[in-house]
Amino acid sequence: YRNVMQTKDGDGDYFYAGSDEGKRIATQWQGFSFNDVYAINPINGTKKLIVGDFKGNMIPSTTGNYLLLYNDKTKSYSAYNAYTGKINALAKDVKVALYDEENDVPDDPNPYGIMGWMENDESVYVYDYYDIWKLDPNGVKASVNITNGFGRTNKLTFRNIILDREERSLKPNQQLLLSVFNNTDKGSGLKYYTLGSSFDIAANTKLTYPVRVANAVKAKDAATLSFSTETYQKSADIKVANSFDVNANSLFQPNAQQTNYNWGTAELFTWKAYTGKETEGILYKPEDFDPKKKYPMIVYFYERNNNTLHAYQAPSPTPSRLNISFFVSRGYIVFVPDIWYKTGYPGKGAYDYILSGTRAVVAKGFVDSTKIGLQGQSWGGYQIVYLITKTNLYAAAWAGAPVANMTSAYGGIRWGTGLNRQFQYEKTQSRIGATLWEKPNLYIENSALFSIPKIKTPLVVMANDADDAVPWYQGIEMFTAMRRLNKPVWMLNYNNEAHNLIERKNRKDIQIREQQFFDYLLKGDKPAKWIAEGVPAIMKGRDWGLGY
Repeated sequence: YRNVMQTKDGDGDYFYAGSDEGKRIATQWQGFSFNDVYAINPINGTKKLIVGDFKGNMIPSTTGNYLLLYNDKTKSYSAYNAYTGKINALAKDVKVALYDEENDVPDDPNPYGIMGWMENDESVYVYDYYDIWKLDPNGVKASVNITNGFGRTNKLTFRNIILDREERSLKPNQQLLLSVFNNTDKGSGLKYYTLGSSFDIAANTKLTYPVRVANAVKAKDAATLSFSTETYQKSADIKVANSFDVNANSLFQPNAQQTNYNWGTAELFTWKAYTGKETEGILYKPEDFDPKKKYPMIVYFYERNNNTLHAYQAPSPTPSRLNISFFVSRGYIVFVPDIWYKTGYPGKGAYDYILSGTRAVVAKGFVDSTKIGLQGQSWGGYQIVYLITKTNLYAAAWAGAPVANMTSAYGGIRWGTGLNRQFQYEKTQSRIGATLWEKPNLYIENSALFSIPKIKTPLVVMANDADDAVPWYQGIEMFTAMRRLNKPVWMLNYNNEAHNLIERKNRKDIQIREQQFFDYLLKGDKPAKWIAEGVPAIMKGRDWGLGY
């Protein structure tokens, strides 16, 4: 067995297990293995096959009398009854998706998840995008939307916060603390709800605020709550109140000295992408922003980040992502666009959303269109090297651990896990949706390497020799190709560092270099020595080349 799930704290009549014996090789291109699911008698070890070749999630009830199954292939819930030996279909009457509505990878969508089992297995609670559903494990009683559809109607996402880690099941009339996320303005809040009661919200009741609420903890023997609130402009404080009150006095505010520094603002930015889709992103502006001025801008991205609008961004050196607050405080606009993808065309997805978003910001009149940079890490780095083969809009680009050549990366190894990278292209993030031999044209079309003659944008590549996710020869391929074609390119290699930088000295080093690089190309500063002259290999670690 790959794993065994005990029930009733080890005293259940039935345990459950999945076995992928003989099916593991396909993991390298599927990203998962099919499992044969068994019910096990813990007294004598006998087993019974429940379902074969299963792909999905398995969650036993606390007593072990039921096993909740979410089948990825059918996108449906069912429950195995250990006493009857039958599998009952659940949620047949639920008309909304209980799985990821926004899935855009070429694989089956994941479920939104389970809130928990009621004690004595009376019911099980699961999530949709917004609301919470009560399901009958025997599939007989009607499914009940316990949040009364309020979430979907108002675009609010409700999720239960587990307050007692030792609690094994939900109880009748239990008071829950729900997190509330506003999908429109990205605000959040907390709400108490008593299981079994009517989910009535009085008119004009304010459930969310323009902050990020997190770290909620309830006192064991009192109604007192501790929680944190933060915004881009205010680091997370600690509040204590007898009920949720976002305006309660802070018990502790850890970053009062920030008021002495130019910081910035964060706002939601919307535009219509080249695909026609109304899209969201985040626009960060300096504190002393003047719409009549022209600012340099750095565009940073990964996939979708709009939900981080109210997240605080500490100015400490990062593992390799853009230090947004640092650059904003120094007079840069930073734009973080959301990106949506179509199977087979991840590069075009990046182009359609990043470029359209950039031009939409430029159209507002406060960005110098000749002074725009790109920065991204890993999947962000891939999108950067692809993008600069399709447009000359950007004056500077910084790509950390990029894949430059999908044809060679396809058969590479993720050294951290030992997994072959084929599954990434066929099933997950790289989104080709086919093997290299089925659609070689897509692997070539989506690879920057084959279009390098078109590049005019100066590029820095970070590729580390202990990268445990993207083989660092991808960075080498990009660098040597650009050098061969006499393109402006620099390569940073941090020895013994993995995909993201760990050592603080290296995090500080890369931040200094990013500042020098973007200040040189976007602000007209004098180039640092490593930019103007490079650093000879024999001087690595002895001459850092950072000085002007």
